[in-house]
Amino acid sequence: MSTLQHRKIVIGVTGGVAAYKSAELVRLLVKAGAEVHVVLTEAGARFVTAVTFQALSGNPVWTDLWDARVPNNMAHIDLGREADAILVAPATADFIARLAQGRADDLLTTLCLARDVPLIVAPAMNRQMWEAPATRRNVAQVLEDGVTVFGPAAGEQACGEVGMGRMLEPEELFERLEGFFVPKRLTGRKVVITAGPTFEAIDPVRGITNISSGKMGYALARACVQAGAEVVLVSGPVSLPVPAGVRRVSVSGARDMREAVFAALPGADVFIGVAAVADYRPLEVAEHKMKKKDGILTLSLTQNPDILADVAALPDAPFCVGFAAESQDLDAYAEGKRQKKGLPMLVGNLVQDGMGADDNVVVLYDDAGRHPLPRAPKAEVAGGIVAHLATLLAAAGR
Repeated sequence: MSTLQHRKIVIGVTGGVAAYKSAELVRLLVKAGAEVHVVLTEAGARFVTAVTFQALSGNPVWTDLWDARVPNNMAHIDLGREADAILVAPATADFIARLAQGRADDLLTTLCLARDVPLIVAPAMNRQMWEAPATRRNVAQVLEDGVTVFGPAAGEQACGEVGMGRMLEPEELFERLEGFFVPKRLTGRKVVITAGPTFEAIDPVRGITNISSGKMGYALARACVQAGAEVVLVSGPVSLPVPAGVRRVSVSGARDMREAVFAALPGADVFIGVAAVADYRPLEVAEHKMKKKDGILTLSLTQNPDILADVAALPDAPFCVGFAAESQDLDAYAEGKRQKKGLPMLVGNLVQDGMGADDNVVVLYDDAGRHPLPRAPKAEVAGGIVAHLATLLAAAGR
């Protein structure tokens, strides 16, 4: 279940071209089970109409400070009192300036001034406007006033410029807002995670790999960053977007993955080995594509390094969490792996239950025994794993 389900979110839309992205954001929030109310400024309505936002949110759109639909004629008070958060996206340079000055000359600015709920802004403007000293002062002021700022991003802008100032994409805004409500159990901690398969080359076009999709590892990276951690994700070859706030290091083979993990380990508090690392690799890699011949082809394989075991054996090892995907006898094999590698926590599942799928059912193993989690989407499973991990870290005094 999304942390946004049953929450009431007010979306403020101001007069920037990025307002078209706000329509998709509203759709994503409603799909996640949030109750969404849109406050549309006069300038915002020049880009996207109230009809669009009403259709997407399923609620009337608010545009006028003097709207008589509220019995007490105080929409600026009632909307804020009933909301879990206010997110202004896009937040133009003009809106941020008015917010910094405490202006209350339309419904949205009055709502923001009269609120007692979290206020979040997603800046959207031209590069020069974002870099202007006045904007920098205004952003610093709203941050000092307790406003949360999502973004902006760098990239190509509607005016043809390239640089900072783009509003974050709707999917990233959704992800960040979802994370905003997650308890910050891992604040101040650094977490290194591996995810996906490895690819062990046979020749320039062939290799040994497996069916791991990387979805569980990426869900865990997202859950950890939403819980307040600094996250480095060492990923094998997958086609998944990088979770917001996560630093990804892309690798191919097991030895590349080991090197990247050890490079990321300094300062790490937790290492989570989710990747399905190939146990073996070809002893020799052909320089050119191997041609088909009659008869049997024999490949000589050599063992790959055991990354999780190597990290756990370090004298100053971080708190290590392993994963075991088995096809049978899960309890015996998973607990045996945990004991053999000296891990304080291991997550086990049957390959037929989750590998490559969007949901999973897992069992957590630690010194206190086994702790099954119900079948759920991998994002929810990841949240359960992080909650258990945080409990163990606290108990260990780490």
